Amino acid sequence: MGILALAADERVKNVCLSDDTLGVDLMDGRTITVPLAWYPRLLNATSVQRNNWQICGAGYGIHWPEIDEDLNTEGLLRGSPAPHSM
Repeated sequence: MGILALAADERVKNVCLSDDTLGVDLMDGRTITVPLAWYPRLLNATSVQRNNWQICGAGYGIHWPEIDEDLNTEGLLRGSPAPHSM
């Protein structure tokens, strides 16, 4: 008996932000939720700045122009927080 597996589509469909979390809906129906504390630029941004995001990188990235922050679905799925500044 074979199993029909749907292809994963890790492109960004939507982004939802709260005071303490970042939620990214993917085209394949999954949602990634991570703490904003992992991304200090987003954590310290105003609500207006956080909500001014754009899909980039052929659909696999998110860009916040006002705070110069870029995230991609690969890193979010891997659970990679922003590198700590030295």
